[in-house]
Amino acid sequence: MTLKKTLDREALARAVAGLKKQKKRIVFTNGCFDIVHSGHVACLEAARSLGDVLVAGLNSDASVREIKGPERPIVPLEHRSRVMAALACVDFVTAFDEPDPWNLINAVRPDVLVKGGDWAPNAIVGADIMEKTGGKTLSIPLVPGMSTSFIIDKILKTYKKK
Repeated sequence: MTLKKTLDREALARAVAGLKKQKKRIVFTNGCFDIVHSGHVACLEAARSLGDVLVAGLNSDASVREIKGPERPIVPLEHRSRVMAALACVDFVTAFDEPDPWNLINAVRPDVLVKGGDWAPNAIVGADIMEKTGGKTLSIPLVPGMSTSFIIDKILKTYKKK
């Protein structure tokens, strides 16, 4: 069942267009979502509360490597997509190969664009699209102490002690 939530860009654009005709409010967020943790879930749930449909764009493995370095992602796209699609608050999952989601956001044209609070709204990729289309760009507060990098560092420190 969750795999039907995972669509390529073209299928997603068609699905969103149909939902917009039904007057559904589309929310979009994106990220690597490498090791999904409670901070991710809190942000996704908050994003979902801002509309009727939440679309999550995931960086492809190559895109994650370009952004985070050669040791990442820890979890391959296929598995990251499956985890994201299994979350009740996420309605659709799609991947993008570019280092940023501008082209994907332009294809989806959401009503609300959301990122975590480490991004100022005017610095969020796609904010220009939202301004042109009358949408909103928002930052959602982060859960203190929760990040994939923090989790990876903690794991590495734990294993170095052994």
